Amino acid sequence: MNSLVSRRRDGLKTLLAAAAIGMAALAGSAHAAPVKGGTISVATIGEPPTLDPMSSTADLVGIITQHIYETLYTFDAKWNVTPLLAQSLPTVSADGLTVTIPLRADVTFHDGSKMSVDDVVASLQRWTTTASRGKQTAPLIKAIEAAGDHTVRIVLTQPYAPLTALLAMNNGAAVIMPKSKIGASITEYIGTGPYMVKARVPDQYLQLVRYPGYKRREGEPDGYGGARMQYLDEIRFVPVPNANTRVESAVAGQYDYVDAIPVESAGKLKSGASQPVLLKPFGWPRLVMNTRQGIMSNVKMRQAVQMALNEEDMLAAAFGSPDYYAVDGAMYPKGYPWHTDAGTKVYNKADLEGAKKLIKESGSSERTIRILTSQQYEFHYKMALVAAEYLKQAGFKVDMQVVDWATLTQRRQDPALWDIFITHSPFLPEPALIDFPSKTSPGWWDTPRRNEALDKFNRAASQEERVKRWADVQQVIFDEVPFIKVGDFNAVAAKSPGLEGVTPAPWPYFWNAWKASK
Repeated sequence: MNSLVSRRRDGLKTLLAAAAIGMAALAGSAHAAPVKGGTISVATIGEPPTLDPMSSTADLVGIITQHIYETLYTFDAKWNVTPLLAQSLPTVSADGLTVTIPLRADVTFHDGSKMSVDDVVASLQRWTTTASRGKQTAPLIKAIEAAGDHTVRIVLTQPYAPLTALLAMNNGAAVIMPKSKIGASITEYIGTGPYMVKARVPDQYLQLVRYPGYKRREGEPDGYGGARMQYLDEIRFVPVPNANTRVESAVAGQYDYVDAIPVESAGKLKSGASQPVLLKPFGWPRLVMNTRQGIMSNVKMRQAVQMALNEEDMLAAAFGSPDYYAVDGAMYPKGYPWHTDAGTKVYNKADLEGAKKLIKESGSSERTIRILTSQQYEFHYKMALVAAEYLKQAGFKVDMQVVDWATLTQRRQDPALWDIFITHSPFLPEPALIDFPSKTSPGWWDTPRRNEALDKFNRAASQEERVKRWADVQQVIFDEVPFIKVGDFNAVAAKSPGLEGVTPAPWPYFWNAWKASK
């Protein structure tokens, strides 16, 4: 066993070295001369459940639709908010209640119509009624209105520090659409982005082509911000839901980019036709609790689950080597301004007797937990298997429901269908961007302590006070257990050697990419 572990770790060290070389090549690709033209194929983890980025926080939806639609703001390479469709950063009144956003005057939609202030107002109003992030913000918005031909004004009922960051997010996104195309559901995918939809064949491909009328920002590319270059003629997103198939396709060089390579299989890339792309740290997997209905609506039961789990074993099963994960209960790892140890004493306990005591204190006779997961993210499934064993030892019965990712994102909307589902998120620059603060996100966490802690956090005027208030929020998370963070993890993707201009990112984007001439 020890020799096997040693060989595995040696292989992972080789892969990490190869990944470092691959990332150096990516960083150096800016020095190569870009080539215009060509088509790339991108293998994704499955079929997107929707192309309406307001209606979903799924990463897959954000990855694809960020090429089609744009927001008023986005994030630069240092995760600072930067203008996109807005002309500049907003001005905020002294009392913090009026946010004024100047708009660019040179933007057109894919149907050729010019973006107007009315389109922006209508889009933001739809965001407040459709998107979980918008619904989270809606109670604080008194009005969204035109303040001139190229100016939007948002009037708040109280100061709200995260607003601009929420407007910059690419899923559950405040994208701008033509007013004439807006409805309860979107049937025509008309945005302002560098690429537009040409064809969609469900379960086969989504074909995006260069939008000839695109007006990019001046300057240089800068993360998701700056100039968005249109070197490629076409981008094809191809659903490849089986993780092993994605690995083998990457080894064979079948696609130009392959997303979400299982880390335990990533060693195969070093001798294949693709280069590894390593993003470290990437994010955090979590178990989301159904606080609205069923067994997990009892806080003692949620605390029992938290007490029973061995997160270290879950991470080891999912990622194999500590090179790919960190056992860390804090919502943000060290190095982020939001890092705090508040509440983490109950993390990674694997205290089965303590869990049994909490189950008894719950007063509930129910013991069956329905865990909703998917093998398209294989690490989700492996963590679920380990979690199930610890929960059984604590006295629970586990009903494992394994579905494809699109089905999971649909089922989690119905509180009658699940008790726990597994998901993950990249580390985001602003805690309010995480979907859990929204009362309308699946899980539906809504308690007096939650509301008080988040309200104080969102009202805080200074960064110092916000950091302090975030520690209070994290304490409430561990006390009330709306979800359980499993730990930190790194992500691996793969790209062909001929694909240039791609920067490792939590939501990979291809508007600055090109195919090197042969």
